Amino acid sequence: MFDRDVELFLYYQDTHQPSAVVEAGVATAPSDSLMRNPVVMISLYPEFPEEVMSSMATQGEFVFVMDRSGSMSGMMRGKEAQNRIESAKDTLLLLLKSLPMGCYFNIYGFGSRFKSFFPKSVEYNQDKMDQALKEVKEMRADMGGTEILQPLKHIYSQPCIPEHPRQLFIFTDGAVGNTKEVLDLVKSHAHSHRCFSFGIGEGASTALITGLAREGSGHAQFITGSERMQPKVMESLRFALQPIVSNISVDWTLPEGVTAETVAPPIDVLFQGQRTLIYAQLKGNSLGGSEGSVTVKYNLNSQPVTNQLHFCIKPTEETGLVVHRLAARTMIRSLEQKERSSAESESLRSSIVELSVQAGVSSVHTAFIGINKDTKQTVKGPLQQRRVPTYAERREKRCYRLAPPERREKLCYRSAPPDDRMREHCNFASRRERREKLCYRSAPPADWLSFDCVDDEVETQGSEDCVAEKSVCNRLPLRKAAPELQQDLLLPLVSLQKASGCWELDAALAAVLGKTEDELTNQKPAQVDGSVWATLLALIWLYSWRKEQQVEWQFVAQKAAAWITSEKVGDLSQCVCVGNVLLGCQVTKDSLGI
Repeated sequence: MFDRDVELFLYYQDTHQPSAVVEAGVATAPSDSLMRNPVVMISLYPEFPEEVMSSMATQGEFVFVMDRSGSMSGMMRGKEAQNRIESAKDTLLLLLKSLPMGCYFNIYGFGSRFKSFFPKSVEYNQDKMDQALKEVKEMRADMGGTEILQPLKHIYSQPCIPEHPRQLFIFTDGAVGNTKEVLDLVKSHAHSHRCFSFGIGEGASTALITGLAREGSGHAQFITGSERMQPKVMESLRFALQPIVSNISVDWTLPEGVTAETVAPPIDVLFQGQRTLIYAQLKGNSLGGSEGSVTVKYNLNSQPVTNQLHFCIKPTEETGLVVHRLAARTMIRSLEQKERSSAESESLRSSIVELSVQAGVSSVHTAFIGINKDTKQTVKGPLQQRRVPTYAERREKRCYRLAPPERREKLCYRSAPPDDRMREHCNFASRRERREKLCYRSAPPADWLSFDCVDDEVETQGSEDCVAEKSVCNRLPLRKAAPELQQDLLLPLVSLQKASGCWELDAALAAVLGKTEDELTNQKPAQVDGSVWATLLALIWLYSWRKEQQVEWQFVAQKAAAWITSEKVGDLSQCVCVGNVLLGCQVTKDSLGI
């Protein structure tokens, strides 16, 4: 049984070259509407010069703002699930280990109140990193509600550090009651920082998360379902380490009588490795085989950059109006954002509904309805709510069916949220006690049929129908049990790295690599010292055994490679060969970046 939808990977040829698609409109659509005129879609995938990227390697002030409200004690989804605060702590570990030497950083926790690790941002070095990691280990989801305005005001009251652009990372799993005030505050300081926001779980406010990134010229990420937090956060760190792009402009050169009207607000953010789309409505009568061009200009690290694309403005026919609907979706989202903070909400609502109906794209004010294919009439009747079981719930039902009849009545009821299911059946003394009596849900999918959430000892409180188990799952002889999960060694390895990028040759590193300290020491080539040898082995292990997680440790590896290079130990080809034999790997020196 599959545990996810089919994933289709597309790889573009000439990825960084801009491209254009012109699509014909619908002749029967209302005059001057988006669906009537041709629409052009410009695709940008910028690639910044290497010399510019490397010049920013040690610059930046990184401020991490972590939600520590009570809801952060909730569980993530998927196998090997952690609660949200524990996943956030692992993410902060990766972030702290990935920061470049010479930058500045600070960490804030917020709830109904807030606190920072340091009175102001401090320079990143070994002592400050160790102090921060000690604080991270003590973090708990124990700060009450979700109030982010005051910590933001405190951060913005701190003067910016010259030559170190401020990069703000905000993590939350909830919503606030003053979204507009928060976004206005971020917008008022947009000139002095970039804001990268992360919504954790399905309860995170879309308006808040997307608004923070939009007003702060950053990037928004949502961690939902069984997604892991670390890959998405490290992707945003990659964006934050890039130089700031400013003064972005888009100019059109078209035949006489043809004009381009850009759909949605202008571009204010460009990142290397992230595609940016520009939609424009073409108006005029001379849309034959003539050619047009679009020029995108911006400043990158104070250097002017110009990208120009020539394209044929003859529309492509019979495309299914894909480009038009994508443009309509972009325009609708823009109007919805304006509606939230505008006094003219009624006129904006009318515009949203009109465009949504014309384009067949849903909005907050419209929805799809059922049509009888035979009568062509709208399906009418009272609204009915249907609960569509999730994949996990289907597994639970199968587990129930396969269990012996005498044990089925003891199966845990797990399909409702923890608080709801206990409210319906029980009235235990405290939330902590209620949660302790719920069965363990984070087993891998393959193990669910091998587990039954029962125990011979059953406790009832408040009602004859209230049954709660005291222990976690006992195995049923339904199928061969899956082997126990091995501990993920990536974080233990990363936690041993020094701020400079090196590892020390000691027993802790040897244990992660599956060797003894004597084995590592005895195989050390004479030309390198212990730290270089240890760092080389850590790199070999990462590139061999955690290649699929490279997005998470890419900056850790870059720091390590840069540190080895700074040691000027000469040719390391033979050392890499010895390391390969010792760890059972087959990586090349060039692949390690040294």
